[in-house]
Amino acid sequence: MKSQQYLNHVLELLGQAAASQLANINAFAREIAGTLHAGRRVFLFGTGHSCLLAQELFYRAGGLVKLQPILEPELMLHPSASESTQLERDTSRAAPLLEKYGVAAGDLLLIISNSGRNPLIVELALQAKTRGCNVVALTSLQHSLSGSSRHASGQRLCEIAHIVLDNHGTPGDACVGYEGFAGMAAATSTVIGAALLQATAAQSVQYLLDAGATPEVFASSNIDQGDAINQAYLDKYRGEVLYL
Repeated sequence: MKSQQYLNHVLELLGQAAASQLANINAFAREIAGTLHAGRRVFLFGTGHSCLLAQELFYRAGGLVKLQPILEPELMLHPSASESTQLERDTSRAAPLLEKYGVAAGDLLLIISNSGRNPLIVELALQAKTRGCNVVALTSLQHSLSGSSRHASGQRLCEIAHIVLDNHGTPGDACVGYEGFAGMAAATSTVIGAALLQATAAQSVQYLLDAGATPEVFASSNIDQGDAINQAYLDKYRGEVLYL
């Protein structure tokens, strides 16, 4: 059954990622904790389906409160998914994004891109570093290194970021093949990426506790007292964290 094949493959990839990425997860978690403890900001960005992972950590039960996703509709899947594919190849959008969200020295920027080769995300990483912002990548190293960069510098995201989380995906992301059919189905980058990011979030809370800080974590709105807990954070950060 192809359904079982996919689930088995995801479990295999998750095992590989757990075995190989723990040091990188912990390094990223330490940076998140240090950035938040210092009063700086943590930004999350991805285009197309990678934007789903930027949203994965934002405003959800068990999630750190002061995280800022960069959510620009034209770079997501609406109003036009196909147009977003073209726009992620436009380097001119990088500087306005950094300006709009106020990315500055001492901040931390996570960029999510399975291929790590498109001009916008490479330009965003380069310009963020120029501003003194630390850059972390969530990508597929196998996919990224299987082709050339589309950026004029010739660099890929994984070559710019100082911490790289590898989702162990294959080139093209889809993993299930079929007899008599040339196409592939069923992507893995979102499910593995989400697991890596949630593991990072879990460790970030521990590092904040180790530093003597009180972690700010959203509760589920569907448990008793959840609304009251979350409202206190909304009152504190609405206006500072966009989209709350």
